[in-house]
Amino acid sequence: MSTASYLPTASRAKRKLSLRRTAAWLVSRATDPKAGLWLVIGFALVHAVLWTLILVRLKAAQDVHMDVAEAYAWGQRFLLGYGKHPPLSGWIAGVWFRIFPVTNWSTYALAMATVSFALVVCWLIALRVVDRRRAFFMVVVLALYPIFNFKGFKYNADLAQLVPLPLLMLAYLNAFEKRSVKSGLWLGFAAALALMAKYWVLTMIGAIGLAALIHPQRMQFLRSPAPWVAIGTMIVAMIPHLVWLEEVDFAPLTYAGDVYALSSRALNVQLVIGYLGHNLGLLAAPVLLGLLGLSLSSLSWRPARIWSRGPNPGINLPQALNIWIVQSIVAIGPPLGALAFTVYIKTDWGIPLFFLVPLALVAIPSLRVPRMALFTITAIWFVVTIATLLAAPWIARQEMASSHAGASTYAARSELARELTETWQAKFHSRWAVVAARSDISEPITFYSTDHPAAITPGEVSSGLTSLDEARRYGFIGICDTTDPDYLRPCEAWMAEHAKDAESLVMTTQRFFQGHPGPSTIWKVYLVPPAN
Repeated sequence: MSTASYLPTASRAKRKLSLRRTAAWLVSRATDPKAGLWLVIGFALVHAVLWTLILVRLKAAQDVHMDVAEAYAWGQRFLLGYGKHPPLSGWIAGVWFRIFPVTNWSTYALAMATVSFALVVCWLIALRVVDRRRAFFMVVVLALYPIFNFKGFKYNADLAQLVPLPLLMLAYLNAFEKRSVKSGLWLGFAAALALMAKYWVLTMIGAIGLAALIHPQRMQFLRSPAPWVAIGTMIVAMIPHLVWLEEVDFAPLTYAGDVYALSSRALNVQLVIGYLGHNLGLLAAPVLLGLLGLSLSSLSWRPARIWSRGPNPGINLPQALNIWIVQSIVAIGPPLGALAFTVYIKTDWGIPLFFLVPLALVAIPSLRVPRMALFTITAIWFVVTIATLLAAPWIARQEMASSHAGASTYAARSELARELTETWQAKFHSRWAVVAARSDISEPITFYSTDHPAAITPGEVSSGLTSLDEARRYGFIGICDTTDPDYLRPCEAWMAEHAKDAESLVMTTQRFFQGHPGPSTIWKVYLVPPAN
């Protein structure tokens, strides 16, 4: 054999040995009872940091989404509810922005901290269902689910459910196994915490209740104190919020009924199909990449056999059955309910409902998860993440330059906030306290203005952070977007009624990103002076 033919062979052997050592190290950490937790926490932290960097670059030409700004606004005061939703998402944002600065990057860091927290809790859930090897494989597959990366850029009440819902599922599996008073208490508190995020979590609570009734071991669970203690604890823990609901005449429920009721069956069917297509499309990415990781788990780089026959001792079948039942119900129930009652269903409502899918799949007894699969799936995650990080500026530039770039996405609301803050302070020499505008305008103004004025949204339920009486007392700035004729007329009518003595201004804003101009927006501005 010549030296020239020997070197490539030696190089390949050395590379294969290095891969084996890396894979062996990863498996040893993932399967070690002490090191496993720290490996998962470390992976979640790295995931959060890298995807925060990606989102900062990917969204560089945009202001934060109005839902993010709304959560920030709610967090200015810790109330028992904020008009549209229960308070948990606002509370989390309130704590976060007392630690981190009010900037774009910190909102993306909050979103990634939320999903990364969910990764760790989902690993704890998996340990009650599958062995440690499958549990770590599941975590990395979940990190490839778009909700846990680029689709999760928007921190709001939907994404915030990924804090309490995994905790709720973990508490249920614990209660189902231990059937004690203590486990029932934890389950009740977890259910109450979930309800404080959004009433939509009733879908998951209902699925857990049905799972407890359907499961073959239901009588052992139902005869124990756990489920009854859980129900009582949840009701008691919810009393303060229920009192608040009654005080505001059940405003969140009224708001939901007004906004999401439909009279058109055709539109209802279209929305349900869109919901299913959107969420199934998002799930396709982690499922296909997970299968790719399994099929490439042979060091010969030939497709590996991923199915086997016979029992699998690494799977807790009673708990796996709970996962399969709950995930099936929350996947099928909402669209069927939307069809049955002709109600509006948004695609984003699926954000918190499918985090159990990777676990449900790796818990299939006939699915093989070789040791090398942990390395291959982690390598796939790393390649996808780094490739997205490198491509993010180009993607942002292309989106900004696209003729399809919407005015709502790229309107320069942060520039408007700075201009109006300077105008108010120069004219009245005081803090700007209240802004009156449509929520997609007023909430970003609250976020970007250094005065962080509380928002009033004409025609919508009040958040409880301010009132029209306070607006008249402290003065306010009203804003109407002239680019939307359907909104402009009612906005001008509201200003004519509530801002009669206002000074009227017209402002134009436009953002440029790497030489590409965004849409130019003309705003009608109404300055209402303080009562004093």
